[in-house]
Amino acid sequence: MTYVLLSGAFVLLACLAAFFALGRIPGPSRARAVRRWRFPLLASGIALLLLTAVFDNVMITLGFMEYSDARTSGLAIGLAPLEDFSYPLAGLILLPALWVLLGRRRSGDPHV
Repeated sequence: MTYVLLSGAFVLLACLAAFFALGRIPGPSRARAVRRWRFPLLASGIALLLLTAVFDNVMITLGFMEYSDARTSGLAIGLAPLEDFSYPLAGLILLPALWVLLGRRRSGDPHV
């Protein structure tokens, strides 16, 4: 199995969870929630990708991790294969979805 397939599976599962989570939020609240969480998710995504780029390159340089060239896409940021960046992306998608899916129900609008 290649790293692309493995990381793609994680991103797909995260997207499915987000799809079901958005489906649980009523229509008017959904638009409000998307507007409210757009900037925090964008800022978190940028921070996660920057930290992944820095620390993956450091760990690869120090020899903590190695990647088989035959199993990567060949695209990299520094020494870090592009596939490594899908895991923080999947987490960024999955955690808010789990917050909605597993959150306790309260009166009012708990998602916004």
